[in-house]
Amino acid sequence: MDERPLREHQEEAVAAAVKALELPEGVALPPAGLRTQVIMATGSGKTDIAVATARELAADRVLVLVPSKDLLTQTAVGWKVGGRSGPVVGVSSLRRSDVGFPNTTDAAELVTLTREPGTLTVFSTYASLGTIARAHTAGLPAWDLIVVDEAHRTSGRLGKPWGVVHDNGRVPATARLYMTATPRLWQADGAGDDTQEQSGVGPGELAASMEDDPDGIFGAVAYRLPLEEAQERGIVAPYQVVCVEVADPGLQSAMLTAEEEGEVRGARLAALQTTAMKTAVEEELTRVLTFHQRVAEAEAFAQGMPGTAAALWQADPQVYPRPEAVRADWLYGEHKPAHRRSVLGDFGAGRGRDGAPVEKWFLSSVKVIGEGVDTRECDAVLFCDVRGSMPDLVQAVGRALRMHPGEGKVASLVVPVFLGPGESPDDMLTSPAYHGLAKLLTALRAHDSRIVEALSEPKSASTAAPAVVRDDEAGEGDGGDGAEDADGEPVSRPARELLKFSSPRDAGQLAAFIRLRVLSPERVYWRRGIQAAARYAQEFRDLQVPYNFRTPGDWSPADFPLGVWLADCRRYYSAGSLEEGRGAQLEKLGMVWSTMDAAFEEGLAAAAGWAAEHQVGLAAPVDAVFQDYPVGTWLKNQRAAARRAPEPDTDQLGGGAAALSDERRQALEAVDPGWCPDWPVDWQRCFRLAWAHLKEEGALPAGTVDGEALGTWVAAQRKGFTKLAATQQWLLTSVLGIEPAAPKRTRAGAWAQNLAAARQFAEREQHLEVPRGHREVVEGVEVRLGVWINNQRARAGVLASERFEELSALGMRWA
Repeated sequence: MDERPLREHQEEAVAAAVKALELPEGVALPPAGLRTQVIMATGSGKTDIAVATARELAADRVLVLVPSKDLLTQTAVGWKVGGRSGPVVGVSSLRRSDVGFPNTTDAAELVTLTREPGTLTVFSTYASLGTIARAHTAGLPAWDLIVVDEAHRTSGRLGKPWGVVHDNGRVPATARLYMTATPRLWQADGAGDDTQEQSGVGPGELAASMEDDPDGIFGAVAYRLPLEEAQERGIVAPYQVVCVEVADPGLQSAMLTAEEEGEVRGARLAALQTTAMKTAVEEELTRVLTFHQRVAEAEAFAQGMPGTAAALWQADPQVYPRPEAVRADWLYGEHKPAHRRSVLGDFGAGRGRDGAPVEKWFLSSVKVIGEGVDTRECDAVLFCDVRGSMPDLVQAVGRALRMHPGEGKVASLVVPVFLGPGESPDDMLTSPAYHGLAKLLTALRAHDSRIVEALSEPKSASTAAPAVVRDDEAGEGDGGDGAEDADGEPVSRPARELLKFSSPRDAGQLAAFIRLRVLSPERVYWRRGIQAAARYAQEFRDLQVPYNFRTPGDWSPADFPLGVWLADCRRYYSAGSLEEGRGAQLEKLGMVWSTMDAAFEEGLAAAAGWAAEHQVGLAAPVDAVFQDYPVGTWLKNQRAAARRAPEPDTDQLGGGAAALSDERRQALEAVDPGWCPDWPVDWQRCFRLAWAHLKEEGALPAGTVDGEALGTWVAAQRKGFTKLAATQQWLLTSVLGIEPAAPKRTRAGAWAQNLAAARQFAEREQHLEVPRGHREVVEGVEVRLGVWINNQRARAGVLASERFEELSALGMRWA
């Protein structure tokens, strides 16, 4: 297949990436392999860059990692269009009929599918990394290149369960190329956000961060194309945030009087539909994506739009389009891929169900149109609900910024602000109605922080005429790409043109809003952390805080994730990115910066937290996770270190090549004395589950408990008792009361036992006329003597002569 020509910025990125990933002649490959980052604005063609980089590096075996199955499908198509040839294999739950190439989640099958030499491309979701790691254990060769797309998803606390992607021991590769548009991802201020507690990420915290560290996990940044530069070069669309303030009487009345939450949601949905149509007309929008958090609301929005369009057209036919010129549809995760492609195709082409063009197209979705999904034809995104996670919101922003080369569109990010009863736009600093705007600007900050932060100064905001008043009220004379403030400092065009409000807005008020509700939460989060750390140091005389420790309810601040916060501070300190002066504040409280000790303490605390929630001590499965920390993998590494003989002059890391120190061994034993048994940890886990069941129920389990087939396990212990270690046998007999199964008798042994019963009966009764149902007990063993005698009588013709004589001597009647 022909290679797709690269644009100028893509050629620059490929050249930089290849230079970073080419091993100089005579230089040995580092143990972690070669690593680099390419950070580029969304929609700038990262897939084409990855394909070209693989080609320039002559990489035969390439692994491409993506966060979702939808993106896997699209990326595979992108690599083919980009000129990549050779076999393709997927590692996911997709079917071949869905994507056109084999997919598997079985490690052995993956080894078989990829065993042929030559060019090979494997596309995998992050969720299937375990399959890839197991395949390498089973003989899968190393990769020439691993491309990690949306790489911010593997960084910081956000990506800990997917940390195996960085481990060159479990997933070996010569080179890794990490690609993302958003290397730093903040959490919003959290007011009214129902996802903060679930994520464990505090307001203002860097939920994900890819540090520019040549010796770190991601390597140095080879090429960076910020969003602002990408806009200036015409690569991605410039955008505006349209803040539509809605004081809907029907909604406000429902908020005051409605007894059911559903009534308020219904009134809000009706106001959203009207707002969407009015904004589309006023801003001349054609294709609008609307993002929701509930499937029912996305469906209801799409189904109700035709009625809203009809009502608005009837009220003012000179302004609004005819109802038949408006189409609305919706998508969610359970829709079939073919249906999604069909709807997205109609949306991109701007056509109705009958194939005719429409003037307004509204497409509602719930977590479907996300990372990497191509929406270049979209010219606006309407955020109907911002209660989702920050990564989802950041990706939604990216959908609007994509455009075709040379298209010249301006993307609109529409945020409805539903003012509550008695509220006005002057309340924007404190009103919860503006939380959605604050969260959206935080998401924009992940794409390029300079654009948003430029609005935090009143002098910059006052220069930003469209950010303060509507376009038709703006003053004249702004004809250049950049303006200057009173001190001669340039203010970028994106900053000047960022915000548009429904009504005039004071520049000082806007700057205060940006500082207090968008930028300050990060500083507020720091102050809360320092306050919590000071209280902990006062209470416990140190800062050895367990990873899962949250401040008690009577502390201020309450329920603060202090253990996580301190672990992140150590990580930022090690990377050199902790803000100047903050390290000194922590050191005054007794902070210990040793990343080696801190890493162990973090793992130990997470392991202790996992043990507290389970009944098996530290006998965790290898895939066990506690608050995003991979406890199972960490414990596996500690056991390996504990079984390793100490070597002189080695650093006691506990997870690398050195043996486990006595101090760390004792710390683990304090949590669970049996944390490192001589037998498999799976056996230990089943034993402890069975023991807990016995104590609670008074009997051994017969079925499955906590995912373990304990009934089968108990039977297997009886059967294989003699093959177990002496300590295991003692635990089974003395703790669980499990005895070995009686050994199977040989035929000779069975004959001897039955003959002894016959002899005992004959000596007592003076005959051998045994009733068929009679049972004789010999040395504590019950023998079905009557049945046996009848069987021997029936087999008289085939009995061995010596056995015939033995029974005859006892008075056997053969006829």
